[in-house]
Amino acid sequence: MSIISKDISKAVALLKADKLVAIPTETVYGLAGNIYSEKAIKSIFETKKRPFFNPLIVHIASVKQLEDIVSHVPEKAKLLAKAFWPGAMTLVLKKQSIIPDLITAGKDTVAVRVPNHPITLKLLRQLPFPLAAPSANPFGSISPTKPEHVARYFKNDIDQVLDGGVCSSGIESTIIGFENDELIIYRLGALAIEDIEAVVGKVTIKNSKEISPDAPGMLDRHYAPSTQTFLTDTILEEIKKHIGKRIGILVFKSDLKQPTITTQIILSKDGDMVEAASKLYDAMHDLDHQNLDVIIAERFPDFGLGKSINDRLQRATFSS
Repeated sequence: MSIISKDISKAVALLKADKLVAIPTETVYGLAGNIYSEKAIKSIFETKKRPFFNPLIVHIASVKQLEDIVSHVPEKAKLLAKAFWPGAMTLVLKKQSIIPDLITAGKDTVAVRVPNHPITLKLLRQLPFPLAAPSANPFGSISPTKPEHVARYFKNDIDQVLDGGVCSSGIESTIIGFENDELIIYRLGALAIEDIEAVVGKVTIKNSKEISPDAPGMLDRHYAPSTQTFLTDTILEEIKKHIGKRIGILVFKSDLKQPTITTQIILSKDGDMVEAASKLYDAMHDLDHQNLDVIIAERFPDFGLGKSINDRLQRATFSS
C-alpha cells in the first residue's frame, strides 16, 4: 500500500500523535514533526540518520508567528521577510527560550521560514504547533522533489507522504543569518544572491562549516548520489577519463553527441537557470538509478541560481 496521500486531515492526526509526515514545499519535500515533541524531533534525526549537531529548520504558517519562535528580528530581517515570505528563504535569528535545544543543536539561534506551498500552508494553519522539517531523505543523499522520491527512501519508516506534486523550485531554501549585524548567507539556495542584495545590500557568503554548523546544508559532502560523481568545467575531457564505463551526463543546455555516453540529461535546453534548478535533483535521482559507473556533471555559469546549483553539485562530488 502506498504511503503517498493527499489527505491533510490524516497528516494533522499523525503529527498531533508525535508521528512524522513528509510534507511538500516549493523547494524540496521535508520530513516534518512537532517542534515541541521530543519524541518527534528525535525520530526525525534517527529516521534520517542525521547527526544531532546539525540544526533543523522550523516552518511556520505566517510571519505573524515569528514572535513565538524568535526573540529579536533585525530590521534587515523584517525587510527580507516582507520581500520573500512565503518563499524559499530561511532566517537564522535569536531564539525564544521555548524552542528546544534539540532543534537548534544547542545554539541560541533558530532557523525559521514560511514555505510557499498551498498544501503545507493549509496544514500548518490546522496545527497548534510549528513543524521542524529537514529534507525528507537519508542524511547526505539526494534531496527529494517528488513524493515518489520520499516513498523510495522511507516507505517502511513513515506513515504518510503528503502529496503536493513536484516541487517548483527544486533546491533548498537560501539560509540567511546575522553576525554583529552583518548579513551572512549560510547556505546558497533557491533564492539568488542578487535578489537578496537588491533588498538589503551586500551580503557575505559563509556556507561551509564541518564542526558545529550554524545552519543546515553547510557540510562539505551532502546531496550526494550513491553513484560516483564528478563535476567539471571540461566535460568532454572528463568523459575521456572513463572510456569503457557506463557514463551518465548531466548538462545545463548543450546536447553532447558522444557515442561513449550511456545516458544524458539536459536540465534546460533554453538555458533557463530556474528551470535547471527545478529539475536538478530529479535528474540526479534518475541517473542514480540507472546502474551507471559514473555520473559527470557540468559546472554552471557562476551567477544567479548557477551559484546555488554549483554548490549542490560540488557537495555531491566532494570526497575527503
